[in-house]
Amino acid sequence: MKDLIQKLVEAWGPSGYEHHVRRLIEAEVADLADEVSVDALGNLICRVGKGGTKIMVAAHMDEIGVMATYAEKKSGYLRFTGIGGLLNTTLMGSRVRFEDGTIGVIGAPDMFGSSRMTAPDLDEFYIDVSDGDGNGAIDAGMPATFWRPLEVRGSRLIAKAMDDRISCAIAIEAMRRLKKSRKKKPNEVYFVFTVQEEVGLRGARPAAYAINPDLAIALDVTSSGDMIKNEKMAVRLGAGTAIKVHDSGLVVPPAVRDWMVQRAEADGIPYQLELLTLGTTDAAGIQTARAGVASGCISTPCRYVHTTSETVDINDVEAGVKLLVGLVANPVAL
Repeated sequence: MKDLIQKLVEAWGPSGYEHHVRRLIEAEVADLADEVSVDALGNLICRVGKGGTKIMVAAHMDEIGVMATYAEKKSGYLRFTGIGGLLNTTLMGSRVRFEDGTIGVIGAPDMFGSSRMTAPDLDEFYIDVSDGDGNGAIDAGMPATFWRPLEVRGSRLIAKAMDDRISCAIAIEAMRRLKKSRKKKPNEVYFVFTVQEEVGLRGARPAAYAINPDLAIALDVTSSGDMIKNEKMAVRLGAGTAIKVHDSGLVVPPAVRDWMVQRAEADGIPYQLELLTLGTTDAAGIQTARAGVASGCISTPCRYVHTTSETVDINDVEAGVKLLVGLVANPVAL
C-alpha cells in the first residue's frame, strides 16, 4: 500500500486541476468497480455492487496550492494568491511545482529582518522561478502545488498532500479488498474521488445530488492532540482511526456515529472519537444534498496539516481501511 500512497501524495493536483490525480486513480480502480464515470466537475465516481443501501464514500483528490497572478519578467519573480487554506507562517523557503515541472521557491522581503520574526501578509510573498538566463515560462493564471517527496520514518509517513490523498489510498485499498472478498455485497457503494474540497466542498455537493445516497461517509484527515503545547484534542497518531462526532461544519447523527463505533468494536479495530473545532470535510456538503443525507466521517490523524510535512501513521491508515470495508460490506441497520 505504501507504493500507492507514494504515487498519490507526490502527484500534482491543486483544487480545480485534479486531472493528473484522477488519471492515476482511474488506472488503479479500472478493474475494481462495476461502473466508472466522471461528472461535469471532474469527480471520479466508481460504483461497486447494486441494490441494498446506497452508500456514498467521498475522498477528495485536490490539495492546497498557489496561483501566479503577476509575472515580473526581468526579475523572475511571481506574485501569487492562495488556492485553499495557506498558512503564511509555513511559506518562507517552501518549494512549489508548476504543471510543467518548473520549481519555484517562496521568498519575502527582508527575510532576516521583520520577515524573520513575523509572517508577512500574503501579498508580500513572491515565488522565485529565475533560471539565471532570464528565461521564464510561467505566466499569470498558472497554478502550482507545494513540493516534497514522501519520507518514511518507522510507521510514520511524511509528505505533502496527505490531505487528502491518504484517504484516496484508503478508498482504493477498500475497493481492492471488496473485490477479493467472495462475500455477497449487500450495499450499492459509490466511491467518489471528489474535486475542489479545499476551496469550499464544491465537488461533493453535485456528486451527492446526482447519486442521491441513503448514507454517506467522508474520508479525510484530522488534527492530532499529541504535540507539545498543542490544542487539547483526544486524538493521537498510532492510536487508531478516528470516528468523527462533530466539526465546524458537521454534526454527525448519533445513529451514524454509533453504527461506526459498533462496527469497529465488533471487528476489533482500534478507533478514537474525533471532535474537531476548526475545519470540516466533504460530509458537510453531502449532508444537505437534495432532502438531506445522513453523513459521517472516518478520519486519519495527521500532524502538521496544510504543510509540506503532513504526517500520518500507517497503523491508523490500516485501521481506517478495515473500518471502511467492514461498514460497506455488511448490511446497514441505523
